[in-house]
Amino acid sequence: MATAAEQLARNISFNSFAKAKDLQQRILFTLGILVLYRLGTFIPVPGLDPAQYADLFARQAGGILGSANMFSGGAIERMGIFALNVMPYITASIIIQMMTSASPTLEALKKEGEAGRKQINQYTRYLTLAFAIVQSFGISVGLSGVAQAGVPPWFFILTSVVTLTGGTMLLMWMGEQITARGIGNGISLIIFAGIIAEMPKAIFNLLTQARTTSVNVVFVIAIAAVVIALVVFIVFIERSQRRLLIQYPKRQVGNQMQQGQNSFLPLKINTSGVIPPIFAIAILMLPLTAVGFMGGNTADPNDVAQGSGIVQWLATNFSPGSWTYIITYAVLVAFFCFFYTSIMFNPKETADNLRKYGGFLPGIRPGSNTAAYIDYVLSRLTTIGAIYLVFVCILPELLRRYYPEIPFYIGGTSLLIVVSVTMDTVTQIQSHLIAHQYEGMIKKSRLGGRKR
Repeated sequence: MATAAEQLARNISFNSFAKAKDLQQRILFTLGILVLYRLGTFIPVPGLDPAQYADLFARQAGGILGSANMFSGGAIERMGIFALNVMPYITASIIIQMMTSASPTLEALKKEGEAGRKQINQYTRYLTLAFAIVQSFGISVGLSGVAQAGVPPWFFILTSVVTLTGGTMLLMWMGEQITARGIGNGISLIIFAGIIAEMPKAIFNLLTQARTTSVNVVFVIAIAAVVIALVVFIVFIERSQRRLLIQYPKRQVGNQMQQGQNSFLPLKINTSGVIPPIFAIAILMLPLTAVGFMGGNTADPNDVAQGSGIVQWLATNFSPGSWTYIITYAVLVAFFCFFYTSIMFNPKETADNLRKYGGFLPGIRPGSNTAAYIDYVLSRLTTIGAIYLVFVCILPELLRRYYPEIPFYIGGTSLLIVVSVTMDTVTQIQSHLIAHQYEGMIKKSRLGGRKR
């Protein structure tokens, strides 16, 4: 039997959307921020020689730069002010969340509610600034060899660090504004916009190579079929959940005896969402910064090959398609899947809340037994979710390894982010429309009561 919310959702139409002025303003605000983000990807870093950098990127596009460029919306290809994107913020979030689980002080802040959350967010911003400075300095040192003639290296490094760091902090602020005043998760939408912006170019390159017979047309059709199958599979898993039956006993309210009620505790197969792949990508981006620090001049791959052993090993083994990259990526995705699920869902806290309101799972005693059972079910679901995420993220990397001639940078991680963020944003829009319908019903009932 459908709930009242589901019945209202089915009745949502364009007329109800036209009446929701607050939702329209939120959507327009979100679109405006994303347009500003896209414009920022076309503003280049000052002092960079465009011709030399274009030649550099053309030689390195198949490696880590190509993958990073996809998430930055093409900003790395043009070395725009948003080239670092929100990756320093994501890395800082990983560190803060790990410290929150390990530090009693941060854990106490987390339990203080809104005030504690604001303080933790402030720590995340400070750490983001530190990571942005470190990563921008490493990239600036690596790009100092392709600066314009007559620009001193120290001046180019200084201006690049200030520009790239400022771009990252501005993007972080934009994401927070979208979350607070727009629709959807701001940081996820910024990554989503960057991927969507690069999709037409990747598809065009693939079709162009197929037309020039450098790539088999049948193989292109097979790739398209794999992409469609992945999208369907992602939607199916993301909407799948295990429902635990919860029963509430009879209780007396005043002089009336209320009947017992049944409810469900929904547990998603992939509780962590798109966070594990994003975290894994943020970690794998660090070797590029290390290469810049160690003096690896990315302007020429031969220079890297002639560099130190550590630089050569990083440049070779942490490029997309290598076994080191694939295995490390899979391990990081699985780890962050379990780690983030443990942060997002606390079985003991859920069991305490059920006992507080009189709810219980049939056949299981309230308290520690309920918490242990929920943890058991959640662990099995998280294992399935981790296998699903690893499969979706690694399959395109294997195709990249065995078919390097395919200019296909829209991998499983990108599809997962695009589909998941789209579903989450649509769900939030639907929630706003349902809330607007409830408000309209309440106002009508009040007016009717006054007239009577």
